[in-house]
Amino acid sequence: MTTASKVLYASEPTLDIAEFRRVLVESGLGETRPVDDGARLEKMLSGANLVLTARLDVEGKPLLGVIRAMTDFAWVCYISELAVSQSAQGLGIGKGLMDEARRQLGPSVAISLISMPDAVGFYERIGMKRMPDAFWFGRKG
Repeated sequence: MTTASKVLYASEPTLDIAEFRRVLVESGLGETRPVDDGARLEKMLSGANLVLTARLDVEGKPLLGVIRAMTDFAWVCYISELAVSQSAQGLGIGKGLMDEARRQLGPSVAISLISMPDAVGFYERIGMKRMPDAFWFGRKG
């Protein structure tokens, strides 16, 4: 990414599954997501009611990052993925996506997520509070 390049943040409810898969793999989240199950990835995207993207403003507008979330747009938003391609990590793309989520949701909507262990520092740096009382039923398959 060049210094003159601009990043475009937008709502993209019809994000292409192949682009979503590529960013999951390139971000490292592919290790914990069903990236080889196209039908499941399609359900994941179609079930989300907030999909935000970060694209480089050059020809082809390559996808750099994505947020996939579920929200009621009134009380809370759960972010199930915040993925940024490895080549764009450390450039502010993740923070930009979170800022865009907060902008679109407004100040009266809380945001929650479950962090991957190696991303905890990022969420703390952008000002998110660590919550001690989270619970989980694991999936089978």
